[in-house]
Amino acid sequence: MLEIEAIKTSVFESLESNVRSYCRSFPTQFSYAKGALLQDEHKREYIDFLMGAGALNYGHNNDYIKEQVIKYISNDGIIQGLDMYTNAKEAFIQQMNDTMLKPKELKYKFMFCGPTGTNAVEAALKLARNYTKRTRVFAFMGGYHGMTLGGLSVTSNASHRNASGVELNNVTFIPYEDGYINNFDALDYMESLLKDTHSGISKPAAVIVETVQAEGGVYVASEAWLVRLREICNKHGILLICDDIQVGCGRTGTFFSFERATIQPDIVVLSKSLSGYGFPMSMLLLKPELDIWKPAEHNGTFRGFQLAFVGAKAALEYYQNFNLEQTMVAKSKVIEHVLKNEIAAMHPDIRIRGIGMIWGIDFAKFQESDITGKITQRCFEKGLLIESTGRKGAVIKLLPALVIEDALLDKALDILKEAISWHVQQTVS
Repeated sequence: MLEIEAIKTSVFESLESNVRSYCRSFPTQFSYAKGALLQDEHKREYIDFLMGAGALNYGHNNDYIKEQVIKYISNDGIIQGLDMYTNAKEAFIQQMNDTMLKPKELKYKFMFCGPTGTNAVEAALKLARNYTKRTRVFAFMGGYHGMTLGGLSVTSNASHRNASGVELNNVTFIPYEDGYINNFDALDYMESLLKDTHSGISKPAAVIVETVQAEGGVYVASEAWLVRLREICNKHGILLICDDIQVGCGRTGTFFSFERATIQPDIVVLSKSLSGYGFPMSMLLLKPELDIWKPAEHNGTFRGFQLAFVGAKAALEYYQNFNLEQTMVAKSKVIEHVLKNEIAAMHPDIRIRGIGMIWGIDFAKFQESDITGKITQRCFEKGLLIESTGRKGAVIKLLPALVIEDALLDKALDILKEAISWHVQQTVS
């Protein structure tokens, strides 16, 4: 089997750049995907707890969304429209506004960006700086916002930042709540920087925040902390940017991750599962008074990918018609119960964090090197795709499809339990 795999992957290893990443952890060639399952060329099935790094909340090849996409293509609908007016774009904007904004009393304008989330982050930073006429931005330790220069400037991971090849300026990093620094009031510190005439830090244009730091190790900000952050921004005339790229579109239990705190960011960054089908799509939601853009000040050829609009509209319909928020509650409780009552009980140094359908198992206190790598590798061998994240990759991140069947969820958690139990026993012995 290993020889076959080596032959099948040789074309990638010889011709594709060394920059490839996920394939190194999952060295097989995939050929089929449906719902929460992937299948490789040898017909081996894998339960997907990676889901396109959060781009496939509604599962692989969701039938409802696929039907709308196929219908649009079969009618020779426009595929590439730049930023021209199209039926597909109008239908998505209307659906989003009617179902996800108006009922929540959210008043935003839509800005369509380049196809990746990091391009929307770039647009958010540009807009905030142009609107406020200030250059500095506050970001949080552990935050991840993409791999372009603007996104990297507000991303704290040293290995990512070092790959930029240039100095990344005009950003001040603040500790996150319940993050790497314990018993430290980050928002008190932020306020002291803003109030103290001798802090040496100029007032920022914006604060960019993830309500759940996914790549940072699945740290969940409390509702009270998010409310206080909003209040500080209001008091000092600072724009609040919420990066909902990975934890939006239902991942935390509501469509927008900030809803639980009943706050309204000035700018919301969306991508990944927004298109519903894995199509590239990113956009900003911005308060109307911030819309000071001149035509083409931020653009991109593929901001008009019409299949993404079609998929996104269908995804919004699916989200409501199939009551995803209600069905996710039960699934979330199953995950939480297994993690806190069965996996955490395996060793006193295991820490559990999460919300909705994103959870983390933290092994940072273990002395063994790469324990998460060994656990995720064993999971892969048993038919579960799952990755590690956070500082030193010490956190195993669960990111299942929001629509995963109960039986598959139970099976995946059983595989995970077995892999962790085996390695914890090895460590203890």
